[in-house]
Amino acid sequence: MIHIGDIREWRTHDVVDLGGHKIGTFEAVYVDTSTDEPAMVTVQVGLPTRHRLVFVPLDGAIVGPGYVKVVYDKAVVKRCPAIGTDDVLPAEDEAAIFEHYGIAYQPGANGERQLARR
Repeated sequence: MIHIGDIREWRTHDVVDLGGHKIGTFEAVYVDTSTDEPAMVTVQVGLPTRHRLVFVPLDGAIVGPGYVKVVYDKAVVKRCPAIGTDDVLPAEDEAAIFEHYGIAYQPGANGERQLARR
């Protein structure tokens, strides 16, 4: 299991897929609001003048020297719904990210968000 204190140290390091292909740069960690455990990270991808942030789940992720290796292929991650580098994830767009990865979306009992940036 990856702990929130550990994963924060990897900001600006590479995020790679299982084949070792660089997806982008680790930007921020998002926790599951029901457990407060790290659930996803945002990864900065794109050309130098057109960066965007995509979300990738941390399930099965491995932290190595200078990288975080995720279990999703680079092409799958890059097709994930994205936000701008200075934007926040709108609550109504959260479900689309979970759907992209085939993960069940479970908002809180009163409609609270499932993800929170830490």
